[in-house]
Amino acid sequence: MKYTKFNFMMSVLGIMIYVTDLIVDIWVSVRFFHERQYVFGVLTVSFMLFGTLVVQCFSYSWFKADLKEAGQESHHCFLLLHCLQGGVFTRYWFALKQGYQVAFKYSSKTENFVEKQINDKVTDLSMLRLFETYLEGCPQLALQLYIFLEHGQANFTQYAAIMVSCCAVSWSTVDYQIALRKSLPDKNLLNGPCPKLVYLFYKLFTLLSWMLSVVLLLFLNVKIAFLLLFFLWILGIYWAFKKQTDFCVSTSMEILYRIVVGFILIFTFFNIKGQNTKCPMSCYYIVRVLVTLGILIVFWFYPLSIFNADYFIPVSITIVLSLLLGIIFLLVYYGTLHPNRSEETKLDEVDGKPIQRDCRMKYFLME
Repeated sequence: MKYTKFNFMMSVLGIMIYVTDLIVDIWVSVRFFHERQYVFGVLTVSFMLFGTLVVQCFSYSWFKADLKEAGQESHHCFLLLHCLQGGVFTRYWFALKQGYQVAFKYSSKTENFVEKQINDKVTDLSMLRLFETYLEGCPQLALQLYIFLEHGQANFTQYAAIMVSCCAVSWSTVDYQIALRKSLPDKNLLNGPCPKLVYLFYKLFTLLSWMLSVVLLLFLNVKIAFLLLFFLWILGIYWAFKKQTDFCVSTSMEILYRIVVGFILIFTFFNIKGQNTKCPMSCYYIVRVLVTLGILIVFWFYPLSIFNADYFIPVSITIVLSLLLGIIFLLVYYGTLHPNRSEETKLDEVDGKPIQRDCRMKYFLME
């Protein structure tokens, strides 16, 4: 697949969003500590560390695997860079450096293996950004929404954190979907802006509805909220083990991968094995709808003194409408805009047995 100037500009935009997200998170955590809101400050820092540590582990593991496949020894400098949380920046440096050469200096007759190298680098970055989005961005978004609704107002940093988190989630989701299809030769491309936008809205609206529902549950009872999320996490991990994912080479990294997959499944649905997901996806969103409605019903009968009543009705309407819109966009995407909709044997992007491909993405989260 050809790497164009547009692809290069999207990579530049990707690192800009990544850096902005990082700066805003640090800014918000510093402000919390400065205002002596230590619990919120510690939670913000914890989310950041959890996400970045997992991402660095996978990044270094992939570096080692790629060097081993190329017959080279692993360099200690790569380990040091990842220990200093610079793994993603290192990957962006290599991707942008080679991407610039391919997009602006090479001729149209650039050899396929050069194009494949840069596409693989961009794909790796897309997978890592997806990890970080759901490990750090989603909890961060829920925290900022909770603080906003608790106090009834927010300062500029909190607004910035909410907006940047939404942008990061949106970008990583669409970028991942595009990278998935570009990196796998048997996949049809997601052509045109309409499928991308519909897919984005499907993910964004269902996620927004769930985030607000979790925030309401936190107001009802923090212990119950964490028990529910922990239970969903365990179910996600169990599902990953049941499907016997084989993304990583080492057993320890595969276990970590399944734990991360379970965490991601708390927030959104992904096909974790590359098989028909019509039934699992239907069950997933049926449960999501029932849990969301259950939270709203319980909240209606709970004393409103725990929550600013002026916000409850708008928040409830937002939850219902966003969930409804998310489900509608999901049906529209899979029913009319899906690249494989014309193939009768495929009910999802990855129905059937996955085709053998020389690409790490073939074992990653499918969609």
